[in-house]
Order: sequence, then C-alpha cells, then structure tokens
Amino acid sequence: MLELLTPRENPARAIYGVIMIGALMAAESGSHETYVEALVSAAIASLIYWLAHAYAELLTRRLRDHTRLSARGLGRALAHERALLAGAALPMAALVIAGLAGAGPEAAVTAGLWTSIAAIAALEALAGVRAGASRGELALEVSVGLALGAAIFALKLVLH
Repeated sequence: MLELLTPRENPARAIYGVIMIGALMAAESGSHETYVEALVSAAIASLIYWLAHAYAELLTRRLRDHTRLSARGLGRALAHERALLAGAALPMAALVIAGLAGAGPEAAVTAGLWTSIAAIAALEALAGVRAGASRGELALEVSVGLALGAAIFALKLVLH
C-alpha cells in the first residue's frame, strides 16, 4: 500500500494528499451526522486540492514561459497532480471501512485521521529503510513523521 503513495512521478503530491485529508478529518471531526457526509466532504476537498495544484502549476508555467492555456497543457497538469488523489484515498478508504464495519461517523473520521498519521510515520520509515538508515537515524525519521502526525492530531484537539 505504501508503494501506491510513493509513485515515481510526483510522490510529494501523494504525501500531501495523506496529510491534507488527515488535517481535514481532524478539523471536521464530529461535525457530520453521517459518515457518508464526511466521505463526500473529503472527496470534494481532495478534488479541490487536486484541481488547485494542477491549476497553480499550469498557471505558473504559463506566466513564466508566456504561453497560452491549452486543453493538452491542462490535461498534462491534471495527470501530473493525480498522485494527490492517491494519497487522499488512503484515509478516505479507512473512513469507508470503518463505516461499513458499523462505526459511527466520528469514529469513522477518527479512523481516517489515525490512518493518515500512521501512513506518514510509515512513509518516513520506508524512506529510512530505502536509504539504509541506522537504527538511530530510522528512529529520528519516524519521530519526524510522528511529530507531523501529532500536529495534525493537535488540530483536532484545538478545534473540538
């Protein structure tokens, strides 16, 4: 599953998708009456972020290179940023699985939030293992991921 979050093209967007949906779930925890509402909210946010990143990258290139907007350029930008959707899908899948298992909306959102946090820590561990990190270096890398996860969880605590 972590391989899905580290595509060769634009892995940063997949990681961003995990973080973004985790933060959204932390912010919205307890604000939905059904888990379907929470899922739809996350899906809409994911699409907005995907479109925003593709648009911003394309507009930046057009401003820098003095080029016109084209359907082909837009299509390439959307394809390049699609990794964001893959990253966002992981916590959203946890939300769906929790909902199907009978969890209430808040518990399902919390499952998505914890999945985001675990994925960030696991990606740090994967990066360390791939780099041949020592145990101490690996501990540092996972700690960085957990610190980011703790910041996302702190958002939930502050807002609720």
